[in-house]
Amino acid sequence: MTADMSDHGRAVRVRISGKVQGVGFRYWTRDEAVRLGLTGWVRNEEDGAVVAVIAGPDSAISTMIERFGRGPSGASVSNVETEATQLEKNPTDFRIAR
Repeated sequence: MTADMSDHGRAVRVRISGKVQGVGFRYWTRDEAVRLGLTGWVRNEEDGAVVAVIAGPDSAISTMIERFGRGPSGASVSNVETEATQLEKNPTDFRIAR
């Protein structure tokens, strides 16, 4: 095993679609991720979706993916797509990307 994500779990790229912009989804994501001890980032996409990369323990990632399916109040999530991803460098915090 290498010393990359094996020490910290894994990393997943998540694409959330539906009514997910203009409802505080990015801020909610950051708050939930920090609560779960996850690192990574979240941003709005031009097509109206939200994309996040979350990294951390498997159990925390699974919980966050479940929460993405509901989103914050005001959101209406229609789809959550996930794919494993490799990170060049482990993020040290969770941020809202522009």
